[in-house]
Amino acid sequence: MMKKLIPLILAGLLGATAAQADCYADYKAKQDNPLRLHYGVAQVSGECTKPNAQAAIAPRLAADGWALLTIVGVFDANGLDSRKGTAGEYFLRY
Repeated sequence: MMKKLIPLILAGLLGATAAQADCYADYKAKQDNPLRLHYGVAQVSGECTKPNAQAAIAPRLAADGWALLTIVGVFDANGLDSRKGTAGEYFLRY
């Protein structure tokens, strides 16, 4: 019985890792003086949730003087193509 369970457990763990690798978030950010806004898409490691995306992306943006306004949503690689044109230069920049 145990010999049958081990491959199933390993397959589940590998599947979870692969799912985590394909997590992206789209967000809105701003800079002040002068006011500048941008929409972007960023890859996120770990759990594919808005709170995790916020925790991951906010420091990256802050390093370049941007403040995260909101995480619009999280999605997998299937959502990348439809957002690429809208994100422009901020597509996978942060």
